[in-house]
Amino acid sequence: MPKTIEARTYEEALAWLRDHGFDITDAPGTNGRVFLRKYNVSAAIQKTPDDAVKIFAYPGYLIGSEISKLVNRGYQQFLKTSKNETPATADHLKALHSFAEELKVALGLPSLYNESLGTVSEAYQYDRIQDRDKAVVDRPKRPWEVAGKETAVAAKKGRA
Repeated sequence: MPKTIEARTYEEALAWLRDHGFDITDAPGTNGRVFLRKYNVSAAIQKTPDDAVKIFAYPGYLIGSEISKLVNRGYQQFLKTSKNETPATADHLKALHSFAEELKVALGLPSLYNESLGTVSEAYQYDRIQDRDKAVVDRPKRPWEVAGKETAVAAKKGRA
C-alpha cells in the first residue's frame, strides 16, 4: 500500500531543517533562496510562488567553498568542481546519501527505492559512450565520419 506524502511549505521545511541540525544561510542578493549545509554537504532550495519548496542546487560535497557534482564514470565516482575532479571516497558517498535522504524528508519528497539503496549520481558518463547524452547534431564527429566514404571503401578493399 503506497504511503501518501505531504509536501511541506517553505517555512515548514526551514523549521524542520533547523530542528534537525542543518546550517541555513540566506543566498546573497536573492529573496526566498537559502543554502543548506550538513555533513560537509551543501544544497540550495528556493521558495516557489505557491509557497512550496524547490531544490535549486542539487546536493554536493563541499570542496573548498564550492558545491561539487557527483559524476559516475562506470568504474569510479568522482566529485567534480569547476577546478578539479576528486575520486569520491566511501565517507563522501555516505555523507551525500545521508544529506539527500534527510533533505527529502524535510521537503516532503518521496524516497525512491533505487535512491535509498545508495548514493545516486546526477550524471553517468561511461568512457565508451561519451557524448551519447547529447543531441546527434551536437556530438563530435567519429573518426569514420570525418574520414569519409572513400576512405572507408579503400580500407575495406585493402582488407580483402
